[in-house]
This record gives sequence, C-alpha cells and structure tokens, in this order.
Amino acid sequence: MSTTPSTLQPPGRPLRLGLTGGIGSGKSTVGGMFVSLGATLIDADQIARNVTGPQGDAMEAIRSAFGDALVDAFGALDRARMRELAFSRPEVRARLEAIVHPLVAHHSHLQTQHAIAAGSRMIVHDIPLLTESGRWARQLDAVVVVDCPVETQIERVVQRSGLAPEGVQSIIASQATRRARRAVADVVITNGPGCTLPQLQAQVRQAAALFGL
Repeated sequence: MSTTPSTLQPPGRPLRLGLTGGIGSGKSTVGGMFVSLGATLIDADQIARNVTGPQGDAMEAIRSAFGDALVDAFGALDRARMRELAFSRPEVRARLEAIVHPLVAHHSHLQTQHAIAAGSRMIVHDIPLLTESGRWARQLDAVVVVDCPVETQIERVVQRSGLAPEGVQSIIASQATRRARRAVADVVITNGPGCTLPQLQAQVRQAAALFGL
C-alpha cells in the first residue's frame, strides 16, 4: 500500500498508528523506539496486565466466572494456569477475552484522549491481536507490522521466558499468521535473526519519517 505523510496526516489531530507483530517479533522494542522519537505509546498488553493485576478492574468478573482457582495469592489473575487452560479450551479463552477486551478498549480510549489533549503528534497503539480484531481498522490511520521468521520467534521467547518450545509454538499457532499480518501492513519492519539494533532503529526512523514524525 502506498503511503505518504500528506495523505496520512489527519487534520487537527495526531496520527494514530497501529503496531503489531507476533510474540517474540520485537514489537515492544520497536514501540520504545517510536517513543524515543516523540510518539505516545498506548500498550494494550500493559493495560491488560493492569486490569488483571491485584485489585484490577477485571478481577471481580474473573473471580465470578472462573472461581478462586485462577486467582493468585496477590489477588491477580494466575497467568500461568489461565494460559494452560485457555490454550486447551477455546471457550475459556473466549470468556476471558469477553471480560478483558472491553476494559482494555475503555482504558485505551482514556489514554488516547489524554494524549490528544497533551498535543501528541503521533499515537502508537501497540496491539498484539490487531490483525485478528475487526474493530481497529476504523480507528487507525496506518499499520506497522514487525516481522520475523517463526523459528526466530520461538528461540527468542524460549530464551527470555523459559517456556518450552512446544508451548511457544502453541501461542504462535493461536495468533494470526505472518502472511495475514503482512497483508494488513502499510509498513513492514523486518527484525529477523541478522537484524542488529542499529538496523532496527534505522527502519523505525524511516517509518516515523514516512508518517511525519
């Protein structure tokens, strides 16, 4: 898709950029690089962690739906147990998402309004499931996808989390394919095994310049 700053920049408001990529792609690193260039980052994953943390907005509904077995000693969602249950039982995952996703959307909206009021020139929405969601397309001006081979995803996640490769493969299988993500991208940032941090930064600077930042 051809994009230029003149066609992308919305008059009178900041440009809203969607950032997505599979687990282990380096999406969070890219998001931080956009922030270093002056963008405001709204991290859907971080919001989800907040609402499912101790005293989080989602916890009363989670306890009601799933019982105390999925609540840890601190009053937060037991992520390890929920991950295991959700990947083996899709209906559990659907129930959890029905609780968490509306809250993430609400807090994302509040953060967006705050960024607009503060005069932000660009708002970057870090959305892991952007490709899978049908609602974001209407709210974004462009989409950046961070892409890398599946083998690289697995290696990175195993190294940083200690999860077994089979567990990481299950997570990847539950997400959109590389082809599907690339199909919705206005810009693809390649972060394969041979990509150095300076090379990644150069790609982010080029994308930011394209979008007028």
